[in-house]
Amino acid sequence: MYDNDFWEALDLLADNSEIVIDRPKGSVHPKYPDFVYKIDYGYLKDTSSMDGGGIDVWVGSGDKKIDAIMCIVDLMKRDSEIKILIGCTEEEKQMIYQTHNETEYMKGILIRR
Repeated sequence: MYDNDFWEALDLLADNSEIVIDRPKGSVHPKYPDFVYKIDYGYLKDTSSMDGGGIDVWVGSGDKKIDAIMCIVDLMKRDSEIKILIGCTEEEKQMIYQTHNETEYMKGILIRR
């Protein structure tokens, strides 16, 4: 079911938040040195998520609009959260989807706007 109010609330949150890219494309994950970010990754400053940090964002190379989210379940951390996709092309969305589904410990679904 499509809920326009949900997407408008995400737009409002993102429009009123600073995007901090703390893991730029090409950087290595701080805990997993084999993992290289293929797309800019960061968070919305002054927001909070299940892991205690800011709401996570993937920022792609397209128009800077929210058009999808990833809903993640992490069996190792025993948590779940959403990640907002901002300006991601179809190819970037597929890379993000694969990133969150490449191990047995993390699974995610891509929800398009």
